[in-house]
Amino acid sequence: MRHLFIITVLSLCVTVAQADTQQTFTEWLQELKADAVREGISKKTVDATFKHAKLLPRVIQLDRSQPEFISTFLDYLNRRVNTSLVERGRYLLTQHQPLLAEVESSYGVPKQVLVAFWGMETHYGKMQGDFDLASALMTLAYEGRRAVFFRNELFNLMRIADARHASTSARIQGSWAGAMGHMQFMPSTLIAHGVDANHDGRVDIWQSLPDAMYSAANYLAKAGWRGDEPIMVQVDLPADFDYRFAKLNYRQHVDAWKALGVYVPAHIRNLENAAILLPQGWRGPALMVFSNFDVVMDWNRSVNYALAVAYLSEQLVGVADIAVEDDVELGALSFNEMWALQGKLNELGFPSGPPDGFPGLKTQEAIRMYQSAHGLPQDGYASPSLYVRLIESLK
Repeated sequence: MRHLFIITVLSLCVTVAQADTQQTFTEWLQELKADAVREGISKKTVDATFKHAKLLPRVIQLDRSQPEFISTFLDYLNRRVNTSLVERGRYLLTQHQPLLAEVESSYGVPKQVLVAFWGMETHYGKMQGDFDLASALMTLAYEGRRAVFFRNELFNLMRIADARHASTSARIQGSWAGAMGHMQFMPSTLIAHGVDANHDGRVDIWQSLPDAMYSAANYLAKAGWRGDEPIMVQVDLPADFDYRFAKLNYRQHVDAWKALGVYVPAHIRNLENAAILLPQGWRGPALMVFSNFDVVMDWNRSVNYALAVAYLSEQLVGVADIAVEDDVELGALSFNEMWALQGKLNELGFPSGPPDGFPGLKTQEAIRMYQSAHGLPQDGYASPSLYVRLIESLK
C-alpha cells in the first residue's frame, strides 16, 4: 500500500505541475510560432500547425523513462525478429520484386536489406506511429533536454508541408520521438534524402512505397553503402583467441583474422575493415562485421539493432540461423544492476565513467581491465555472473 500511495502522490504532483506549466507552454508556443514565420515558413502552414498544438505528457514520460532490464543480444533478436516477421518479409520481397529490383539497381542496396529495415522500423508499414507529430516535437523542444534538435525538426516538419510532400504538418502522425513514415525518417532526413520515385511532385514516405524505398536506399547509399559487401557473417574463434580484440573499434583485413586462426566462411574474401563482435559474451556467437555494418549504425546507433537488421536480411533470403552454443549465458542485468556494476568497477579502480545504467564503450573497457586483473576472458561483457562476482568481491 505504501508503494501505491507514493505512485498516487506522484501522479497528483505531475497533474498539478502540468496545470502550472500550461500557461508557460502557451506563451512559449507564441514565441515559437513567431520564430517559425521568421524562418520563412508560410503563415498558412504555421497557423495550421499551431492551431491544435498540445503539450503531451506521455511524450515526456517516454523520453525520460529508463528500461527495467538491459536487453541481451539474443533476447533482443528473439523479440524483434520472429517467425511471422520473416514470413511476411519473404512474401513482400516477392510481391514487390520489380520495385525492389529497380531500387537495388539504382543504389546498390540489396532488396532484402531494404525490406529488413522496413520490417524492423514499422512491421512493413503497419506501425508508423500514432502521435500527433507536431505536438510531439513541440513537447520535446519545450522539455529542453534536446531543445535545439527538436525545434529544428519541427521547423523541418513545417517545411515538408510547405513543399507539399504532406497536405499539412498538423495532420502527420509518427513516433513519440518525431520519426515518421514507412521507414521512420526524421523530418530533416526526409528533406536531405527524400526521393520522389513516382514523379508526382511529392515525397510521400507515408503512402507511397516507391518513395519510401527509394528514399531509404538513397540515405544508405549516401552513408557509404558498399553493394558488393555483406553486413555481417558468423565466424568460429580458435581456443586461444585473445578476446581483447573482439570489439567494434578494432578493425583489420579478413586475412589478418584468418592468420589468427579465425574460421571465416569461404565466400568472404579480400575484405578490409572487419571487426569481430561478441554481443552475448565469449560463450555466445562470434559475429564478423564490415563497412556496411557502420552504415546500418549510421541509421541507428544501437549495435543490437544493426545486428538484428543484418540477421533479418539474411533470414529473408534463407541464410541459416545464428548458431548458439548450449553454455551461453542468457541472463540479463536490470538497469539498476548495471548502474551498480558501473559503480563497483569505479570503486575497484577500473574507471567506467559516471554510472548511467547502460554498458557503453567505457564500461566495456573497464570490464576488460577487471577481467584481465582476475584472469577472466576479456570480452567486456556485462554478464550476470560478472555482476555477482563484483558484488561478492566488495562484501
